[in-house]
Amino acid sequence: MGIRRQSRERALQILFQWDVHGKGGHWLTDFEAQHQVEPEVKQFADQLVEGVLTNRPELDKLLGAHATNWKVSRMPIVDRNILRAALYELCYLPDVPAKVTVNEALELAKRFADEETKKFVNGILDQVLKSDPRLEAKRVEVMAEPVRRDA
Repeated sequence: MGIRRQSRERALQILFQWDVHGKGGHWLTDFEAQHQVEPEVKQFADQLVEGVLTNRPELDKLLGAHATNWKVSRMPIVDRNILRAALYELCYLPDVPAKVTVNEALELAKRFADEETKKFVNGILDQVLKSDPRLEAKRVEVMAEPVRRDA
């Protein structure tokens, strides 16, 4: 498993716990001690966690605007944190291609949730990618990719 995928999984686990506990504390120290990783994995995971926590009000507003008939607070914790992390990547990490962000979010949904979550995550990210003016460069990048045809 690649460094960034490990980082995303770790970030999701931390964000899940943060959502449950509402703050840092002993649980985070225990998690760090029990789940030691390479420094590169920790560095990107910490960047994602910090980015989501810092920008959470904006990310939740964006998420809520595209989640028809869903309040962010009522979404399953895994779903909303997969989406928060992916939206953070889309909006704040210009070096990460949109296709990578979406694919990685779908892999997290597949691993930690179910098929419905995968569809939900894909739908929300697709809507945001198509409509958010900040993502014009990433939209162009996705549209410029050649269509792959299986032989």
